[in-house]
Amino acid sequence: MSNSSKLSARDRLCTLLDDNSFVEIGKLVTKRNTDFNLQTKEAPSDGVITGYGTINDCPVYVFAQDASVMNGTIGEMHAKKIVNIYDLALKVGAPVIGLYDCAGLRLEEATDALEGLGAIMAKQAEAAGIIPQIAVILGTCGGGLSVSASMCDFVFASEDGKLFINTPNAVKNNNVDKCDTASAEFKAQNGAIDVTCKTEEEVLNSVRQLVSLIPGNLDEAAPEADTTDDLNRETPELAAVIDDGAKALSVLSDDNFFFEIKKGYAKEMVIGFIKLDGVTVGAIANRAAVLDDNGKAVETFGNALTVEGVRKALNFVYFCDSFDIPVLTLTNVSGFGSCICQERRLALPLAKLAAAFANADIAKVNLITGKAIGSAYTIMNSKALGADMVFALDTAKIGPMEAELEAQITGTDAKAVADAQGAEMAAKRGYVDSIIDAASARKNLVYAFEMLY
Repeated sequence: MSNSSKLSARDRLCTLLDDNSFVEIGKLVTKRNTDFNLQTKEAPSDGVITGYGTINDCPVYVFAQDASVMNGTIGEMHAKKIVNIYDLALKVGAPVIGLYDCAGLRLEEATDALEGLGAIMAKQAEAAGIIPQIAVILGTCGGGLSVSASMCDFVFASEDGKLFINTPNAVKNNNVDKCDTASAEFKAQNGAIDVTCKTEEEVLNSVRQLVSLIPGNLDEAAPEADTTDDLNRETPELAAVIDDGAKALSVLSDDNFFFEIKKGYAKEMVIGFIKLDGVTVGAIANRAAVLDDNGKAVETFGNALTVEGVRKALNFVYFCDSFDIPVLTLTNVSGFGSCICQERRLALPLAKLAAAFANADIAKVNLITGKAIGSAYTIMNSKALGADMVFALDTAKIGPMEAELEAQITGTDAKAVADAQGAEMAAKRGYVDSIIDAASARKNLVYAFEMLY
């Protein structure tokens, strides 16, 4: 059980938004249903506070469910207030941030409550790809409401947040003591939650950070940030961390900044945002191992694309393409997950990822940091799929399969095959634009994106 303090709905909004920027909308709205003696129950603001404000001077629309009012349950007017916020956000082109803390549908309002939840989902679907949507789970978010939260582009949660379709005790052969399937930790490990933090203040500050990285709508550019980091800073330390995509991205980014998404899920694929010369870049990287601060591997994954990792990258490419955020990939891959479970499910996600890269109308840069073997490499933002610029470290290996296996099949000398898989052969055919060393990687990427920008 967490001992972190619980904030009120209004305090949560004050923590999330810039000081004195919140303007409330619909403060006097309340329930109008009288079934089950509802007229005798007070429902200030119908259990949800709605309005707009700014985050680092960026306009946002917000709603915060108030669990102190009828447990924050969704009724007819509660839903209409949220739909109204979406309508306004779509008109002005600003993100919507929802703070979820709700016991579910207001049963006393029956089909009115169901209709209201459906109206929220319909509006979320309309807003998809037009304005960013962020869900923040700060209490209970179950049943149909968990579907609503999951329709958002990003889902954050505090340690106490609960996200579930079925409560743990309703899951066959399970109970909350055996496995809390509603917990933020469980959902983060399974990809349903993007970012988790211990306290409510930490998670709300993390949301503020994300809003400062992404555009307000599909027609805007992401906010640019001033940086004192040298554009020509050399990065020789990159060579030691190429197996860990997260560390490699931190090395390359302005001031070593990396905002990682879905950190606890499919660790063999890394996604998130970096800054290059103050400009937001969506980053995707293969990860063969998790390295500690001493460079020692504490978890290893190999160099394979997996169902989970590919889906993680796929949704991120879609988001970046929708909001015109350039994408950088760090490629270090040699094949596909080869167990029965992977074989059963892998082809379709791979096909969708290949199509996503090929169809993405954004600046795309690929840096081959290690292995680029077989069709797994082709799918990872290769020149063939439309990468605008492809760089390769001078130690990279590029070929149709692992050198030893290729030598066995073709009856060729293994050393000759290995030599042929150097990046130079791919560069001679135009599949790699430039071979660089680790020290010059950052400045080459900065200049490439500036040119494409």
